[in-house]
Amino acid sequence: MEIILSDPVPPLFDELSNGRFEIRPLTTSTNSDCEAAVAILVYGHPPVDGALMDACPNLKVISNHGVGVDHIDVAAATARGIPVGNTPGCLDAATADMTMALILSVARNVVVGDHFARSPEFDHYQPALLIGQEVTGSTLGIVGMGRIGAEVAKRANAFDMRVLYHNRNRRPEIEELLGAEFVSMDQLLRESDFVSLNCPLTPETTGLIGAKELLAMKSTGILINMARGPVVQTGALCDALTAGQIAAAGLDVTDPEPLPRDHPLLQLKNVIITPHLGSASNVTRMRMMQMTIDNLAAGVEGRELPNRVC
Repeated sequence: MEIILSDPVPPLFDELSNGRFEIRPLTTSTNSDCEAAVAILVYGHPPVDGALMDACPNLKVISNHGVGVDHIDVAAATARGIPVGNTPGCLDAATADMTMALILSVARNVVVGDHFARSPEFDHYQPALLIGQEVTGSTLGIVGMGRIGAEVAKRANAFDMRVLYHNRNRRPEIEELLGAEFVSMDQLLRESDFVSLNCPLTPETTGLIGAKELLAMKSTGILINMARGPVVQTGALCDALTAGQIAAAGLDVTDPEPLPRDHPLLQLKNVIITPHLGSASNVTRMRMMQMTIDNLAAGVEGRELPNRVC
């Protein structure tokens, strides 16, 4: 049985890998664990750096359960000739679904309404209660027009939304297929009713949304973060929501993640926070795990990874 390092994984891993691998703990690994390991399965977002790679002399592959690899030192892996695999494509639809779920939930007061409907205060129907924002026909600005961003745009079309996008590179095929408009970041912030962050975390996108950007949004604007927590400056967002500079936010990720239990953002009623559920659907998670195992097995056997980052 081949030994790998990983934080706890669900039973699905053993089912799909036919019990091939013995898992030893990643974040609390001992010297003997590292020396015996032939692979690292990155489940969740524990950091994997060059020092850990050096502590594993028999390391053949790093297989990431997910697309984003910002928590893995890819340059260090490349320098050491260690292939890194991820799971592109399989989670695009589920993450786009969750983006729309947050847009609808925030705009139509779903969470606040649920709490009110369960409370003693709800004793009769009130037509003037919790009037939300119209989603159909509104303007959606997508920051990051990759695979997930394109799936979000596709869903926005079904709501007759005007779709603006800002991306490192212009995508004429998306403009033609989905009617999206390529605009500057400033125009996107000014004109969008909803700003959806669907970009990867890179040095360029870290801290992308701060006080200046939030001030540029409409006062009725809603920010959705389905990217990574550090794309948004948490303090600036908390200030903007508290001061009413923007109307609300829907966050599937935060910085830090999770937030400290006494963080002021957790006390605000105009924000919905979910625990990083972007890809958390049954079908998607099964596909992700299978792709993770396929990369893992290929690396251990010295074959080319089906989905190689580096």
